[in-house]
Amino acid sequence: MADKHRVVIIGGGPAGLTAAYELLRDGGNEKYDVTVLEATKQFGGISRTVKHDGNRMDIGGHRFFSKDDRIMQWWKEILPLQGAPSYDDKKLNRPVNLTEGGPDPEQTDRVMLKRHRLSRIFWNHHFFSYPISLSGDTIKAMGFGLTMKAGFSYLWSCVHKLPDDNLENFYINRFGRVLYSLFFEGYTEKLWGRHPREISADWGAQRVKGLSIMAVLKNAFKKLFRSTNSGNQKNVETSLIEEFWYPKLGPGQLWETVESEVTKMGGHVLTDALVTEINSGEGKIQAVTYRDSEGKETRLEGEDFISSMPLKDLLEAFDRSDNPAPQDMTDIAVGLPYRDFVTVGLLCKKLKIVNDDFINTPTLGNPPIVPDNWIYVQDPGYKVGRLQIFNNWSPYLVKDPDETVWIGLEYFTKEGDDFWNLTDEQARDFAIREMIRMQVISSKDDVIDFHRERVKKAYPAYFDTYKDIDQLIAWLDSWGNLYCVGRNGQHHYNNQDHSMATAMEAVSNIKTGRTSKKNVWSVNTEKSYHESK
Repeated sequence: MADKHRVVIIGGGPAGLTAAYELLRDGGNEKYDVTVLEATKQFGGISRTVKHDGNRMDIGGHRFFSKDDRIMQWWKEILPLQGAPSYDDKKLNRPVNLTEGGPDPEQTDRVMLKRHRLSRIFWNHHFFSYPISLSGDTIKAMGFGLTMKAGFSYLWSCVHKLPDDNLENFYINRFGRVLYSLFFEGYTEKLWGRHPREISADWGAQRVKGLSIMAVLKNAFKKLFRSTNSGNQKNVETSLIEEFWYPKLGPGQLWETVESEVTKMGGHVLTDALVTEINSGEGKIQAVTYRDSEGKETRLEGEDFISSMPLKDLLEAFDRSDNPAPQDMTDIAVGLPYRDFVTVGLLCKKLKIVNDDFINTPTLGNPPIVPDNWIYVQDPGYKVGRLQIFNNWSPYLVKDPDETVWIGLEYFTKEGDDFWNLTDEQARDFAIREMIRMQVISSKDDVIDFHRERVKKAYPAYFDTYKDIDQLIAWLDSWGNLYCVGRNGQHHYNNQDHSMATAMEAVSNIKTGRTSKKNVWSVNTEKSYHESK
C-alpha cells in the first residue's frame, strides 16, 4: 500500500479531536496518518472537566444542543442518550423522555443525560427570568414606573434606529436604551473589560442576532400551544431552549472518549506537545516542530495541517522559522485580544437561596437547592459574572449530591491582573464574601472545600486589531494546506458545536480536494448557526 496521507492537527480540543475522528472513521485509517499535538496534559480545551477530590467542574458550562443535525447525531454516537432514569430523575420522581434501548446512567458512565435548562439573572437583589420576560415577577422586581419607562424606551428604539457599528448601538436597537443600561452595559463591560461602544457589533450579530424582546414574546406565545422538547426546538432561539443533553461526568468525558476512539483507530495523540515552529515554502506548510515536556524538539512533516492554536501563537510559530510571516500580518495576530477566565469552585453544606419561586420543581439537596443551571450576575456591584450549580447539570459531578452543593463562580479577567494573581486562599475568600453579600450562602462556615481554575485565552475578543482580521484570514488561506478551526484557531467566539463544525468542514475539504476555505470560516456567521446569548 502507498504511503498514507499525513495530517497534523494542532490542538486536542473539540475542533482538533473532531477533525481526527472524522478523518479516521469509516475506514479512514487505511488512508490517513493522523497525529494530534496537544500542548497540555488534558483534552477538551475549555470543554474539559476538572476533577477535584471526587467532585467535577465544568469550565464555563456546556449545554449540548446544536442546530446542526450532524453535531447532534455525532454526540449520540459517542455518548448514547439515557434509556433509564438518572439518580436525580429517580429520587425526585421526575419525568424524562427516555431513549428506547439507551444505557442506564446508574449502571454505566458512557451515557448522555437529558437535562432541563433553567437560568436566571441576579440584579438589584432580585432574580429575573433569563432571558428577560415581561412576567408579573419582572414587573414587580423592576417596579411599575421603571417597567413603563423600559417599554417606551423599547418602542422608541423600534422607530429611531442607530447605526449597527458597535455593540452598544446593537443592543439599544433590539432592547431599548433603558434595558440596555440595566442589563447589558455593565455586564458586557464586566465580561470584556471594555465599554460596549468599543466592541465590534460582530459579536452581537454572532451571539444575539436572533434574540430580541419580540423573540421572547413570540416564544412565550408559542409555549401556550405546544410542549417544548428536544425534537421541536430547532427553530427556537438557543437562549430560549429548555432542554439540552449533558455527559454524565461533564463535557470533558466526551472528549476523553473521543481521544480513546481516535487512538483505537490508529491515530497518534501526543500530550505536552507544544508547537513552537511552522515551516513553510512553495505555498504550503511543510512541517511543524513541537517541544515535549522534557524540552526535546521534534520536526513533523505532513501533507495537510489543521490548527486550532490561537492565531497569535500560530503567527509567532511562523516567525521562528526561516520563512517568517510579513510584519503586518504578525502585528494583526499579536494585537488580537482575549479575555481570560477564572472559576472558583465552592463546596457548600447548603445554599441560602430559597426555592420559593419553584414550589412545584423538586430538586436534590438537604434543604432542597434551587433548580438553576446558571445564575447571571448582571448587578454591577459584584465582580462575579456567572454562578453555576453543578448539582443541576449532573448529580454525578458531585460526590455527595444529597448533602452538599457544588457551585462554580465565573470571573472574567486578564492574565496577570490583580485578580488573576490572587493566591488560592485570597480567591476563595473573595468568592465567599461575594456569595454572602448576594445571600447565596449565610457565612464562611457553609463552605467545606474549594478549588480555583485559571483559563488563558478563554474568550477571543472583538476589538483592537480584530477590525483587520479579514486581511489575516486571506493571508492564512494563501497556504493551501493550512486549515484554521475552532474558537481560538479562528479568533471567533464559537460554541463547542460551532468549533466541531469548522473541523468537519476542513476534513471535508481535505477529502474532496476543495480549495476554497470559505465554508470553514463561515460556520457560525449564517443565522442558522447562531447560538443566541
